[in-house]
Amino acid sequence: MAMSFEWPWQYRFPPFFTLQPNVDTRQKQLAAWCSLVLTFCRLHKQSSMTVMEAQESPLFNNVKLQRKLPVESIQVVLEELRKKGNLEWLDKNKSSFLIMWRRPEEWGKLIYQWVSKSGQNNSVFTLYELTNGEDTEDEEFHGLDEATLLRALQALQQEHKAEIITVSDGRGVKFF
Repeated sequence: MAMSFEWPWQYRFPPFFTLQPNVDTRQKQLAAWCSLVLTFCRLHKQSSMTVMEAQESPLFNNVKLQRKLPVESIQVVLEELRKKGNLEWLDKNKSSFLIMWRRPEEWGKLIYQWVSKSGQNNSVFTLYELTNGEDTEDEEFHGLDEATLLRALQALQQEHKAEIITVSDGRGVKFF
């Protein structure tokens, strides 16, 4: 099921690519950027990238307008996403990041709903089965990257709904 993507009106507005000095305007602008980043990454199932990749991607680089959000401003947008729980830096230099268009708790809830709905409580799954198995093909978490999946399962583990275990071919999870 492919989602169609439509750039927001701001993307065609050159000042959008310059962070605005007025506090209220800037907050609205950052909210629009955060929404755009999450929607774009969700559509493209993109979960990690570097700041340099981000700057060159259509996300922050409108070739038609010949406008590009500067790296410093991209860092501000990414930091805003981190504060909201939608981004995690993967290195101390803040040059690469994990983008979570759903927070780990939300992914965990979706996975657990599927487990319960399909009557698979008290079952053990490999991580591969959860994200690449035939049984999950119609689920939104199908194809989820392992880093995000592990964070979702850790959230479920904290709620005592699952336990991450070691199985013969790697890691797995048992649901309760």
